[in-house]
Amino acid sequence: MKKFSLTLQSEKEVLDNLQDHHLCAHEQAIVKEILTAIEKGDAQMLNHFNQFGHSLKHIYLNTYAYRNGLKFGFDEIIFDEYGWLKRAQFLETEDLVFGNKQHYGEHSTLTLGRGPNHKWTYGLFYSFGTAGGAWGLSVYQQPKSGRDEALAAGIADLKNRFTKVLGNNDTLNYKQPIITRTLADIAAFQNAQVQLTLF
Repeated sequence: MKKFSLTLQSEKEVLDNLQDHHLCAHEQAIVKEILTAIEKGDAQMLNHFNQFGHSLKHIYLNTYAYRNGLKFGFDEIIFDEYGWLKRAQFLETEDLVFGNKQHYGEHSTLTLGRGPNHKWTYGLFYSFGTAGGAWGLSVYQQPKSGRDEALAAGIADLKNRFTKVLGNNDTLNYKQPIITRTLADIAAFQNAQVQLTLF
């Protein structure tokens, strides 16, 4: 496949490429920046964009990933074998497990992690029995100023998700014993955190 490279003559090629794609808002914003750089004759800015990939899609998606990584202090531009920016590896990661730790599907995990600039975030794996969801540590999450802020946000998020389904009539997907046990674990954890601050 021929490597795509942005130049001052790339406007038509960029616009033609967009005809075949439906971009979300942040992708459109980056492409608008590219078109503005072409319009202004800013070759330096186009060279900046070119370092993010071998296709227009790679350029705008890798640029977005890179910019989000900067919020956590990840500033390396390293690609995987497919040309995508390598996933950032968070530091000081820790997992907090709530619910029945012995059985998969009966517990939830809050994962905390820190970026090189000491901004924190969290990921969640949550299970209501059959229903649930998950996302890992990611530069696409909002950065928190410290571990305590990320922990508080993650606990609040997890508690809110379980509180919303407490008493749900769909007991196949939302198993009430799992939900009540997880909420009890969260409450016990929060009480322990309060006790720690008292001493």
